[in-house]
Amino acid sequence: MVPADPVRFATAARRLGSEARRRGLLVPGFRSPPRLPGVDRTISRRAAGEAFVAVRVHGRSLEAVVTDMVEGVLAANRVPAGEASELRHALLAAVGGEEEASAA
Repeated sequence: MVPADPVRFATAARRLGSEARRRGLLVPGFRSPPRLPGVDRTISRRAAGEAFVAVRVHGRSLEAVVTDMVEGVLAANRVPAGEASELRHALLAAVGGEEEASAA
């Protein structure tokens, strides 16, 4: 298990943002931690259409954090269930090298 930390979180956010943009998706802002105590992920929206995904990083694996970030991108874009699987796989793959790179 690779632990999550702020540097890995930022790297994952950049990679997710690049892949989401490449696929024509809205790229939400990412922040940590969520303002609500006891939750791992929250999504907030602004009137101008901006979305923000807040993810708890401390004490979690990188895999769990990245999964929450990907689910946040899908939710921010209101991706229908039928299309979510393919996008989820592509977004996870875009960050897939993060674990190997940080473990080296």
